[in-house]
Amino acid sequence: MPNPIFPSSRPDRIRNALADLVGFDTISDRPNLPLIAHIESYLAFLGIKAERITDETGKKASLWVTIGPEDRPGFVLSGHTDVVPVVGQDWSHDPFKLVERDGKLYGRGTTDMKGFIAVCLAMVPEMLEAKLTTPIHLAISYDEEIGCVGVRPMLAEVAKKKVGPLGAFIGEPTEMKVIIGHKGKHGVRATFHGVARHSSIAPDGVNAIEYAAELITEIRRRAVKLASEVERNSLYDVPHSTLLTSIVHGGAALNIVPDTCTVDFECRGIGIPESKEVTDAIVAWAKAELEPAMKARSPECGIDFEEILDYPALDTKADAAIVTLAKQLAGRNDHAKVAFGTEASLFANMADIPSVVIGPGSIAQAHTPDEFVAMAELEKCAGFVERLIAHCAKAES
Repeated sequence: MPNPIFPSSRPDRIRNALADLVGFDTISDRPNLPLIAHIESYLAFLGIKAERITDETGKKASLWVTIGPEDRPGFVLSGHTDVVPVVGQDWSHDPFKLVERDGKLYGRGTTDMKGFIAVCLAMVPEMLEAKLTTPIHLAISYDEEIGCVGVRPMLAEVAKKKVGPLGAFIGEPTEMKVIIGHKGKHGVRATFHGVARHSSIAPDGVNAIEYAAELITEIRRRAVKLASEVERNSLYDVPHSTLLTSIVHGGAALNIVPDTCTVDFECRGIGIPESKEVTDAIVAWAKAELEPAMKARSPECGIDFEEILDYPALDTKADAAIVTLAKQLAGRNDHAKVAFGTEASLFANMADIPSVVIGPGSIAQAHTPDEFVAMAELEKCAGFVERLIAHCAKAES
């Protein structure tokens, strides 16, 4: 990597950093090491050594960076490097090339969430110049989009350190609103095994899709019931737990009774344990109601269930010190909760690090074609980080 050039204009530094990050295709099914090496080179140029935590495949890694004293507890700025696929989306330009139009920066990951990482990296020179007395950590992870996978081994390493962080700010897109809670999520894959036959003798077969349809109907029935159980005075944008079927695969040809069908379904629960409780109840129902009927037709039939995703809810107390600090740094007095999940719940529940979610951009732009983040949002985020730097440079913070 060539030596970084630091424009005098902070917005230009952020633009440059974001253009570099967007240029790496880090869709979750691909390695992120080129991007990680890029960040390491940038930090090394500034005299900072990052701690790399590599996954078992050796193809992906997280970074843990400490700026300031290592023997004192500090604050974490956390973001993930992976992005969602672009296949099937109608982009007006190359999604892995940053394009600016009318004050908006377009590209895959600009809002979710390379924009936040770009701001943090662009502000590292200010962190060094401030001579921090309380450290600022950068936590840069992978595979958040497929179940908050990469942050877990990083947090396991952080837990081994002699001094733990005071709190964490996870920079998912919230339009710089202070988010103190989000739902947990549990995802399950059900694989139905039936018996294939020529469709002319359909009664001799066991139709895996039709039994899967009964499961889908039951999921829908329970989803309607959950929607009726609205949490009064809720801070959530969707004030109840949600349940849905998201992916269905089955069948080979019109004239074949399908012998397999897979159904992916999820619950996003308000309570920390609720998501898994809901999906466990559905699994129990299917084993009691559907599987015996299938086996009565043919003993080799049945249903296999597999957990495909699990992360807890976030529920930071409104009067927690990290919430108060986040409001001070953001210049806000309000807080809220959101339906989408983040790594914040892992910081809080796995590593006991008080956490809030706050970052530039809108979740409405995440995962969309022509994804963008407004430059004004990135500048607001830079102001937040600037005030955090000032806070951490005080003799006592």
